Amino acid sequence: MINDVLLFLNENSGALTVIFSALVTISTVVYAVLTGVLVRETRKMREVQTEPRIEITLKPYDTAINFLRLRVRNIGNGPAKNVRFKWEVVSGGRIGEGILEDLAKTNFLNTGLKYFGPNQDLNSHYTRLDEGYEEKLSCVLLYIVFYESISGVRYEDRVIIDMSEFRGLYRFGVPSLYSISKSIEKMQKDFGHVVTGFKRIHADIYTQEDREAKRKEVDAYCAERESKKS
Repeated sequence: MINDVLLFLNENSGALTVIFSALVTISTVVYAVLTGVLVRETRKMREVQTEPRIEITLKPYDTAINFLRLRVRNIGNGPAKNVRFKWEVVSGGRIGEGILEDLAKTNFLNTGLKYFGPNQDLNSHYTRLDEGYEEKLSCVLLYIVFYESISGVRYEDRVIIDMSEFRGLYRFGVPSLYSISKSIEKMQKDFGHVVTGFKRIHADIYTQEDREAKRKEVDAYCAERESKKS
């Protein structure tokens, strides 16, 4: 059996060499392709770690739901440089232009930002929904933001703001964080009055005589119960 195998190898050594060489070549090509894919993925991961992403949303105040303002936030992992803003009315005419003018009263929208770090956010001036409610809700606005990453990659994002999305907006009660902050503020004020002597602490003092009188009252009650049982 072994002799047969050796004979076969000797007779077909050339063909086996070709097959082996082909397998090595294929393996080398596959390895090169996988290495290229790995390099590209590594490059993408590095870009993501330094890539900025600016988000623009229109949000109501926590304490005044009819007052809306823009919130501009960098939700990317890298800082943004040379941030610039442009805006226009898609539909809504002069009413839409009035909304844009209200929001642009905060200066950073006009001057732009030289540096906008990760997780940094800024708020614009406000516009009021309780003035011209129906007309304002019919407006559609467009914001365009231009910025660069620290590696020099340039970005241009377009954000559509449809005011009709705020139709029927309401809120019950007061936001929890606002209630907590007001309670803490009141506690600090009351504590400050006590420390400065502006107000005195009212306390009911329970003396030894009071405890003795209470003990006698309890003993008398128990004695009366025992006498009724007998």
